[in-house]
Amino acid sequence: MSNVCLITGGARGIGAATARLVAKDGMAVAIGYRERADAAEALAAEIKAAGGRAAPVKGDVASEADIISMFDQAEKALGPVTGLVNSAGISIKSAVRDFEAAALERLMAVNVIGLILCCREASRRMTSGGAIVNISSMAAPIGGRAGASAYAATKAAVDSFTTGFAKEVGKRNIRVNAVRPGMTRTDMTAHQLGDPKIEAKLAETIPMHRVGEAIEIAEAVRWLLSPAASFISGAHVDASGGGFVIGDRWD
Repeated sequence: MSNVCLITGGARGIGAATARLVAKDGMAVAIGYRERADAAEALAAEIKAAGGRAAPVKGDVASEADIISMFDQAEKALGPVTGLVNSAGISIKSAVRDFEAAALERLMAVNVIGLILCCREASRRMTSGGAIVNISSMAAPIGGRAGASAYAATKAAVDSFTTGFAKEVGKRNIRVNAVRPGMTRTDMTAHQLGDPKIEAKLAETIPMHRVGEAIEIAEAVRWLLSPAASFISGAHVDASGGGFVIGDRWD
């Protein structure tokens, strides 16, 4: 397994769950964060207390300078980055008729441009190979749930980029894959899943009739980073409880 992994959005949700898992596998973890310094520092302390290596690295993935700085911080604290998980992301919920340009620009800057620039930095620095996992979404192939079309569009861009990027760097022994979570219990979905009635309705749209947990998504990311996935690149792994359904139950 890659020995130093930078995880953007690593202080919460899927990113934090991934950090805990890969640290157990012996990876040093650079925990990327923008505002949650306390959470990033606490997670780093938790990993180190368990015998691992970790360091918080501050940066806004919407800023090219910050992205470069995060990689520099990670290398200074832990060594060359050979694993990257692009977990940082934001969402907006809005009907198309109510879109605001500034919100769309921020959404694209974080979810698409920032992710691509993180991949650029990784490709420049992974001189002996490496593994990259981009966190996409099941919103990408289905267009998102109501009010999430713009978010879905950013994740569709992530999917397409992942496929093309994997082809470009495969000969350099850099593997690039995407994980597409379905509805998952994280900070981003807390406003929905905090209401049991809403959660129950959402669960009915998932074949397994429940939402996912961050640790379940992190396990897929962990595998893609590991030598067990040594011939897997350009893949899109759905971690979604079977996808998305509308209509009557069959059982």
